[in-house]
Parts: sequence; structure tokens; C-alpha cells
Amino acid sequence: MSELKPAGSTELIDPQAQRVLEIVETLGLPVDNILADLNQRQVIGQNIRSIIEAVPADARCDARYLSKFVLGAAFGLFDYSLNAVWNEVVINLRRKAFLFGLDIFYDAAVGGSRNRDSYETEEDLAAIKDSVLLSACRKLELISDTTYKKLAHILDMRNDVGISHPTSYSINAYELLGWLQTCVADVLQDQPTEAALQVQAFITNLKGRTDPIDQQTVKQIEESVSELPRHLCGSMLRTVFGVYCANETDPAVRKNISEICPVLWANCLDEPKYKLGIVLQGYKLNLHQDKYDLGQQFFSVVGGNAYRSESERSIIVDELMDQLWEKHCGWDNFANEVPVARSLASYIGSQKDILSSFSSKLFRVVLACRIGKGVHYNNGVSPSAMKHYNHILSLAGDQFAANVLVALSSFELKRKLEAAIARQQAKLAIEEVSVNVINARLKECLSYVIANIEADQDCMNKKEFKEMASAYLGWTD
Repeated sequence: MSELKPAGSTELIDPQAQRVLEIVETLGLPVDNILADLNQRQVIGQNIRSIIEAVPADARCDARYLSKFVLGAAFGLFDYSLNAVWNEVVINLRRKAFLFGLDIFYDAAVGGSRNRDSYETEEDLAAIKDSVLLSACRKLELISDTTYKKLAHILDMRNDVGISHPTSYSINAYELLGWLQTCVADVLQDQPTEAALQVQAFITNLKGRTDPIDQQTVKQIEESVSELPRHLCGSMLRTVFGVYCANETDPAVRKNISEICPVLWANCLDEPKYKLGIVLQGYKLNLHQDKYDLGQQFFSVVGGNAYRSESERSIIVDELMDQLWEKHCGWDNFANEVPVARSLASYIGSQKDILSSFSSKLFRVVLACRIGKGVHYNNGVSPSAMKHYNHILSLAGDQFAANVLVALSSFELKRKLEAAIARQQAKLAIEEVSVNVINARLKECLSYVIANIEADQDCMNKKEFKEMASAYLGWTD
């Protein structure tokens, strides 16, 4: 292989280029704005050697698109050269993705889509759009944020002024050299960050480990994960979830994942958690029942039910409310309410988890169970389920406090309030609601009920209360 000429040489300029252009003209084809001017090609010839030589020798010998870049620049086909150097970038980024781990990469690139199963092999990388490739490499820290911005600009230029699309723009030599410099220095010479390599090693070791992970190791993992960027924790979480739900995963590996996934979950941003909820729903919609069942296990282990998709939560919460009411009205309700109440509370971690589609029913059922059956034993309320009821009621706030008042005036609860013990529990329940209410009028309504409910079960029918709550409640004569 011949060496490049020293800097300052004009040997890169092809002396036949003008002759070829003359032949093109004899064919009746346009020749204006086809080749770069001679002085532009001279700029390339004087500067290209030092840039290309910066590419490691072992990488340079396989960089065929860099060869095409040089040839295009020699002829003055700068738009062709731009396409060539971009192709070299894509090849390099695909190689980085392959070495990093295809499972992790595909999870970052297309993890939330329904066709994630279509991406498994190295050949499938060709189906990933260049913009998605860049984004996934940035998420996994295979390239830096600054490099991502530079490459995104070059991709825009390649699409706008490269030979792959019609354009009348003329690329100048300094632009082309700048883009080449970025691609060489920030991609072809660059290596993944230390954090990215830690993620790769962690996933690889986890998938191959079948001996149990002890608590000391879990603690060490927790310390390491807490130091990682949170977007990388999201990539790890998505990949670990996929491994956990895979049918071929060894049960011992799955057990180890159950030990460390709460740590990943705690250090992760909300967005990847909600995306996992969508993936879980996709398993159900696509009839992957085994994966769906394992996914539900995973969400239970990490306490993530509140992050499942809205449509799925709406259905599940409605079913749980029906089950809770059935247990409350049935035999041995103090014990039987507990697992259902616990499961229901797992879907209601904060006020944002309360959907309008089930808010009215939620507070009616939960308030009824919190008020209890009006008997002396345990004051009529399941002791172990009470904390879950108080938790949900405390989330009402200004947005749902009126729902609680409406529930308290419902037929089912009016009957309960005939018992003095039930009225005592109703007072305690409304106090839980009142804690997080800010609106002055709603606070006044709740305070009125708290002050009067024990002595008067019909206090909410009094004219004073009706006038006070008229903005929130309506009555029929």
C-alpha cells in the first residue's frame, strides 16, 4: 500500500479530473457545479495527510470508505466524499454496538417498540436508522453528548448536501475537512467511557452467573450503581428486565436478578420505568403469556406496579377494587382484605397514579373498608390493611378530596355510619384526607365533617354544610 504524500503536496489532485469533465460535456451533460474548484482540492491535498494518519493503523487498513473519501476529494466530488466518511462513521458505531453487546444496544435503541424481537443479530444493525444509531450510542455512552451533537449535524448535512439527495449546494474544502476531523477524532479514535464498559461487564457477568449472589455483593453493586449516570441505569434496567422475562433464562440467574433489580429500579429515572410498563403490556397484547407472567413478577419485586401502562392499570385496579369489596363483605374479612389491599396500594404510589377513570370508585371502596364494619373487634377495621387504606386516602389532596366527600354521602357508607364505632373511624379517615389538602374551602368542608361526624351521622345533610360544599357537591331533593 503506497503512503500518503507529505503535507503541502498537490499529488492528491487528480490531473485527469478536468479531462473527464470535458468528456462529460461532449455527452451533452451539465458540467457546472460538479467538481470542486482546483484551489479547493489543493486545500484538501495540503491537510488530509495529518488527519488520516491519526486513525490507528489497524483501523485504517479496513477503512474502505476513507479510501473512497480520498478518491472523491481527489476528483473534486466533495458531496460523494461526505457520504463516504459518514458511511465509515456508521460502520464504526455499529462495530462499537456489537462489541458492547447487542442485547443492551437493541434494548436502548428499540426496547420500547413492539418489534423488539426482530432485532437480535449483528446483521439486524443495518435496519437501525442512522439517527436511532446515534441516539442509542449516546444513551450508552459509546459516544459523548458533544460528539452526538457534532455527528447529528454531519448527518443533517449528509442528508441535505450529500450526494444521496438532490441539492445545488457546493461543499467547500474547509467544511469537508472539519467533518472528516470530527469523524476521525471523535469516532474512529474514540473509545466508550469507563461507565459504559462497567455496564457491559455487569450485564455479561450477570447473564452467566448461576451461583447465588450474597448480600455483601448486592451491597457492592448498590454502591457501584449509585455512581453511574441514571440514563445508563435505565439501559441496564431494560436489559435486565429482558433477561428476566426470557424463557431460556436459567432460574438461578432469574433469582440473582431479583436480588439486584430493586437497586437498579431505585437509581433509575421514571421514563424508562414507564417504558417497561408499555413493554409488559405488549407481552400481553402479543399473547406472550410466559413473558407477561414473568414481567408481572419483575414489577412486583421492584414495587413498580404504579408504572404499568394506564390502560392496564385501569383494568387491574378496577378488578382489585371489586375483589376488595367482596373480601370486605365476606367472611373473615380482616385477614382476607390484607393481600388485596396491599396489591391495590402497589398501583397507587402517588396522586398521579390515581386515574380519573377509577377515582370515584377507588375512594368509595377504600373509604368503606377504612370505616369498617362498625363492630368492637379491632374497631371494625382490618389492622394490617389499615395502613394501605390510610396511604391511599392521604393521596386525595385538592384534586380528589371532593370524591371522598361524595363517597361519604353514598348509600353504602350512610348505612355504615349508623354505628358509633364506624363514625369514629370515619372521623379518623377524613383526618387522613385532610392532611394533604391545601384549598381553603375544601379544608373547611373536611374540618366540618371531622368536628361533627361522630355526633351526627347526617351532618352532611345540614344546610350549613350544603352551602359550604356547594361548589363541589350537588344534592337532589
